[in-house]
Amino acid sequence: MIKSRICDLLNIEYPILQGGMAWVATGELAAAVSEAGGLGIIGSGQAPADWVKSEIQKVKARTSKPFGVNVMLMSPFLEDVMQVILDERVPVITTGAGNPGKYVPALKEIGTKVIPVVASVALAKRLERAGVDALIAEGMESGGHIGETSTFPLVPQVVDAVDIPVIAAGGIVDGRGFLAALSLGAEGVQMGTRFMCAEECVISPKVKAVILKAKDRDTAITGRSTGHPVRCIDNRFTREFAQMEKDGVPVAELEKLGAGRLRMAMVEGDIENGSVMSGQVAGAVTRIEPAAAIVQDVMEGAKREIQKLNERFTF
Repeated sequence: MIKSRICDLLNIEYPILQGGMAWVATGELAAAVSEAGGLGIIGSGQAPADWVKSEIQKVKARTSKPFGVNVMLMSPFLEDVMQVILDERVPVITTGAGNPGKYVPALKEIGTKVIPVVASVALAKRLERAGVDALIAEGMESGGHIGETSTFPLVPQVVDAVDIPVIAAGGIVDGRGFLAALSLGAEGVQMGTRFMCAEECVISPKVKAVILKAKDRDTAITGRSTGHPVRCIDNRFTREFAQMEKDGVPVAELEKLGAGRLRMAMVEGDIENGSVMSGQVAGAVTRIEPAAAIVQDVMEGAKREIQKLNERFTF
C-alpha cells in the first residue's frame, strides 16, 4: 500500500484527489471517488449556495467517507457558499482564483482542511504563511484555467519551498504519472480529465466521446491575451476565440464570448460551440469505467511501475 501524509491529513485510503471541475464534479462523482478510497470533490464553480448545499447532501447520502468542495474565490456567491461549507462542516475545501486566508480561521475551527491550488512558488509560500494545510501544485498540462509552468518543473520547486504536503496535478492519468509525481516530491495527486470519463460523471455523453477520441495534440490554449489562459479540446469555439485574440479584439468582448460556454459543453452537449475543458492527457483516456476502477488502476499501476524499475535498474 502507498500511503503518505495526505492520507493521514484527509483520512483517505489512497492519496488521489478528484479535481473539482465546475459543471463536471457533481455529488454523484465526488461520492463515488470518496467511496473508492480517494477524495471526491464537488466543483462549486460560480454556482449559488443552494446548489452547493444540494450537492453536499447528495454526497452525504451516498458515502460516509471524507469529501471536499472546490471553491472559486472569484464566485459572486462566495460568501454564501462559504457559509454553507461551514454549516455543513465539509471536511475539505480546495480553492482557486485567489487567497483563502481570510476564511482559514473559521474553517480550521470546525476541522475543515484547506488546500489551495497554486501555479507558482511565490503563491505557495504566501498561502503556507496563511495557515493552509496542504497545496495542489497544478501544471499547465491540466484542463481549464492554467498557469505558465508545467508540472515537472513546478512540483519540485513548490515542494522545496514549503513544509506542508504538496499534491501534484496536471498531466496525470495513470500509475506512471502517480509514481512520477511522488518522485518529484509530491505526496499525492489530483486528477481531473480521466475522472470525466467515470461512469458516475454526469456530463454529456458527447463530451466523454470527444475525450475518448482525442489525440495527444488535440487541446488548445485560449485567453492568453486576457490574462486568464484556458486549456480546452480544440473545436469551433477555440478557433473562433483564437482568431479574435489574433485580431486584437478587446478583452471585455472576449470575456463576453466565453461566458456560459463551459455549461454549453458539459451540460448541453454542444461540443463544437462549447468550452470542452480538458487536460493534455485526454489522448491517454481510453474507456469509460467506474470511478473505483480508475482509483484502483492508478494504484495498481504504480505498484507495477515500481516492480519494473527494480527489474530494469540497480539501485
